[in-house]
Amino acid sequence: MAEPVALGALMLDALIGWPGWLHTRTGHPVGAFARIIGVADRRWNRGSPVLRRSAGVGLVLLLLAVAGGAGLLLDRVIRLVAGEWSALWLSVAAWPALAQRSLYDHVRPVAQALRDGNLNEARRAVGWIVGRDTARLDNAGVSRAGIESLAESFCDGVAAPLFWLLLLGLPGAWAYKAINTADSLVGHKEEPYADFGWAPARFDDLLNWVPARIAGVLLCAAGGGGWRVLWRDHGRHASPNAGWPEAAMAGALQVRLAGPVAYDGVMHDKAWIGDGEAPSERTIRAALHVYGRACLLLWACALATWIAAL
Repeated sequence: MAEPVALGALMLDALIGWPGWLHTRTGHPVGAFARIIGVADRRWNRGSPVLRRSAGVGLVLLLLAVAGGAGLLLDRVIRLVAGEWSALWLSVAAWPALAQRSLYDHVRPVAQALRDGNLNEARRAVGWIVGRDTARLDNAGVSRAGIESLAESFCDGVAAPLFWLLLLGLPGAWAYKAINTADSLVGHKEEPYADFGWAPARFDDLLNWVPARIAGVLLCAAGGGGWRVLWRDHGRHASPNAGWPEAAMAGALQVRLAGPVAYDGVMHDKAWIGDGEAPSERTIRAALHVYGRACLLLWACALATWIAAL
């Protein structure tokens, strides 16, 4: 039986996101993955580089077993218990894997603070969603950081989990979230994660390979252009995937993104992505509109997949 599970999950996420009152009472499922990763980091991330890299492979296998297994078990239980209401409850089970509403709600305050002329508040707001140093960013720097996070997270938080949900159901969506969480926490080139985080980072790259390119295409389609910049500049990013949505957003908005950025007080001379002027508060608001239309295109993809399966 064809089921509109992905479309239902998108609707639930758009309507209510992950409310603060719910997070306060239950946390978020990703928090369980973070705790597993934290325990593995403390117990396994030691010894020689070979042992650390092997431990990282073990972490990937553990997360796939836990998240994928839990998703499979939940899928079977729901289908057994819920009967004809299975699609509804499967949508509920998939909904927390998506972050379209949460991402919008985190980026919008950055634009609002800049619009109000409150640069310090804008720096604080963007600091919640980026890893770079934000204390000395000017208006353009804050705007650039917010837009880059919005573009990259469109893939990580929306397009990729939806892709794996459509392809493999609940096990696919939750396995992706587990690996993506590991990449965020330990998939760094710096010590002490250069070896331990190697496998999570590489596997995350693999899982995002197709979704990142889909995200880039959808952002250009939603923005009404940017194809030349997408094709020319996607390889200028250090990540094999993040450059696709970032280049697409830069091209659609006709601004420059990326460039030199500081982490922990150390300046990194990154390449520029895109042409045109520096972004501003108005550019962030334009990016949010592009993002919203791209999410609607994902809704259309989910609907088309459902109809095709009927």
